[in-house]
Amino acid sequence: MTSRHTDTAEAPEAGATAPSAADPVEPTDVRERFTLKPVLRTLRHHPLGLAGGLLLILVVGFCFLGPLLYRTNQTDVDLVNAALPPSTEHPLGTDLNGFDVLGRLMAGGRVSLQIGLLAALFATTIGTVYGAVAGLAGGVVDGFLMRVVDTLLSVPFLFFVLILSVRFHPNAVSLSLVIGGFSWLVSARLVRGEVLTLRVREFVLAARVMGASRPRLILTHLIPNALSVIIVVITFQVADAILVVAALGFLGFGLTYPTADWGSQLANGATFISADYWWLVYPVGICVIVTVLGLNLLADALRDAVGRRAD
Repeated sequence: MTSRHTDTAEAPEAGATAPSAADPVEPTDVRERFTLKPVLRTLRHHPLGLAGGLLLILVVGFCFLGPLLYRTNQTDVDLVNAALPPSTEHPLGTDLNGFDVLGRLMAGGRVSLQIGLLAALFATTIGTVYGAVAGLAGGVVDGFLMRVVDTLLSVPFLFFVLILSVRFHPNAVSLSLVIGGFSWLVSARLVRGEVLTLRVREFVLAARVMGASRPRLILTHLIPNALSVIIVVITFQVADAILVVAALGFLGFGLTYPTADWGSQLANGATFISADYWWLVYPVGICVIVTVLGLNLLADALRDAVGRRAD
């Protein structure tokens, strides 16, 4: 006698229903989340991008690791040793207040980089959310939100920053928030353009059919797939924020004593450039140029790498 048996691997479970063709299934194979590996692979063959990254590493190491190896007093004024030329004791001389210029460059660079990064993160966060909402909404809402952006872009950015700097006592955090609060407009337009292309993709349409809410679409599907554009925007905005901080300091509306920044150092040295105090002008100018150049070269390389990945 042979006993009949059922194959458990092929028999459906009790109460289970077979999937039908009409059921919405999210096509995960078409979702291409942003990953760093292909971008880094492309950057290895981008000489200008590598040069920009190397310059940026040198600047960051100089500003953050340099003070650990070369300790100087950047709080107490020493008029006896003011405006000394470069020597073995002071490799880049001293400024008009007796501060060691090399140590001052490290301290000012650290503050400038911190402000630039914080302002860029703040601006990109606002711009990303704003642009994603506008791109996903479309229609009248998208048109209204973009007209607001166009109106604000027509207002001189530095004008408002100068007013706020005069009205409120600036520090590193407040200056970062002010710069970031007026720098999100460009990132909003770029993210909005990316979202307009993503919202018609199959995985977004499938998520909508499955009942995903708009916040879930933005946070789970749209923003993660727009990270390539967002990273490029952050890199450019760090460079722009550093230039704004330098401009405010040069005009006399930046950070005040005892906090140092590259703009105020450049302003103090430019007054005496005709008196052959070159060590008060050229080193800080070179630091600003090298930092912004490294960030822009790296951002250009990231943009090319992201473009190749998209192709």
